[in-house]
Amino acid sequence: MKILVLGGTGAMGVHLVEILSSQSANEIWVTSRSQRASKKSNVVYLRGNAMDKDFLYPLITENDFDVIVDFMTYNSKQLEERLSVMLSATKQYLFLSSARIFSSEELPIKESSPRLLDVCADMEYLHTDEYALAKAREEDLFKKQATNNYTIVRPYITYSENRLQLGVLEKESWLYRALHGRSIVFSRDIADKFTTLTYGYDVAVAIVKLIGNEKAIGESVNVVQPNSIKWKDVLSIYIEIIQELTGKAPRVVMLDHAMNLHYADRKWQVLYDRCLDRRFDTEKLHAIIGDYTFVDVKLGLKKALMGFLKNPEYRHIDWKAETIRDKYAGDVTPIMEIPGKKLKIKYLYWRFFCKTDKLF
Repeated sequence: MKILVLGGTGAMGVHLVEILSSQSANEIWVTSRSQRASKKSNVVYLRGNAMDKDFLYPLITENDFDVIVDFMTYNSKQLEERLSVMLSATKQYLFLSSARIFSSEELPIKESSPRLLDVCADMEYLHTDEYALAKAREEDLFKKQATNNYTIVRPYITYSENRLQLGVLEKESWLYRALHGRSIVFSRDIADKFTTLTYGYDVAVAIVKLIGNEKAIGESVNVVQPNSIKWKDVLSIYIEIIQELTGKAPRVVMLDHAMNLHYADRKWQVLYDRCLDRRFDTEKLHAIIGDYTFVDVKLGLKKALMGFLKNPEYRHIDWKAETIRDKYAGDVTPIMEIPGKKLKIKYLYWRFFCKTDKLF
């Protein structure tokens, strides 16, 4: 097949490209905003922004792609503008949605379970285009199309060597601290909830099994593993692995409520996802792709964390948020660790002269 992967360099995309390219008859094209060199003859990396229609439209209309796998994040208007073009340019369009769209009224969650968009009574939330609501609204756009040559793929929380989450915290907000000798700051409101973590490779395998699969055409599928786990047990696994790999267990400071509740634009992920139990029924997924055994969470997290430690790379560190965590934990970041003279001065002012509630 000739397959286009839009934004295929994340936690799921890198594994997907690896698996698809292992079949020499496949021709894989991957868009990325950064320059990348291909290590395989049947993989072509295209530097460009797939959100830009001037870049995207010539690409998909001038090439005969059998499949387009779309990892891009749109708002509803952006997807509505391009959806008919995407569907007409390929035999199968796999759109990455999210299992975050669901409420927790029905457990385990099935593809037919109530969505937050349909049952939530919080009008302040419903007036936003927060991720879970945006994805649900985008899924509704597919029902208005004249063709059904699509498959809506709904992963939940996916981890990999470059993405390891703890509640709402990315690795830059908890693992960075743990590996630099400071406390992990977590919260009880999330710690006691059930979540479902799926290794990026497993999600990629499932997507491969959906590609070209007649049973998947016109369907929406939750691509998650069947086993759930409490966040506090995820934390325990992380601590055990870090101690095994580094010889030292990080200290943990537990707040009653997640820090993100103090931010108007971040509170919704806490309230309408991480503070909800997330357990899934995978009957429909396996009816389509057949039997597949997902990796055990503890084994998968250990593999991913060990892979990260071989080549540790962090994205942006939010030093103001780090200051708040230091204040809660009684930690002090070594000043030479903070980049730039101005940020060093700001850290010292925030850490020692500002009240915590004034920093949010």
